[in-house]
Amino acid sequence: QVQLVESGGGLVQAGGSLRLSCVASGDIFSIDAWGWYRQAPGKQRESVATITSDGTTNYADSVKGRFTISRDNAKNTVHLQMNSLKPEDTAVYYCNVKTRPVPFFYLYWGQGTPVTVSS
Repeated sequence: QVQLVESGGGLVQAGGSLRLSCVASGDIFSIDAWGWYRQAPGKQRESVATITSDGTTNYADSVKGRFTISRDNAKNTVHLQMNSLKPEDTAVYYCNVKTRPVPFFYLYWGQGTPVTVSS
């Protein structure tokens, strides 16, 4: 199993920046990919950014050019640098990992960290 703990959320004005962090513990060697997801009130959870074990990144169109996902293997941590924040970025942000399929993959989630962007 993998345990995830997020941090870094908070209240920021539009145009500001925040940096989210997610620390993994447990069976970290089983992790194949990391991701950040978000869920705004009344909306479905959506993918924001992902990074695979080989470093390939992928972003939602709505955050491209503003958000950057990065990984610190030595600290078992993934960060999400969020710049030029907009009110529509307001949501609870969740860290996610996907394990290698041996033979099945598992998904683990953190508890979420809220981000509020004021206009």
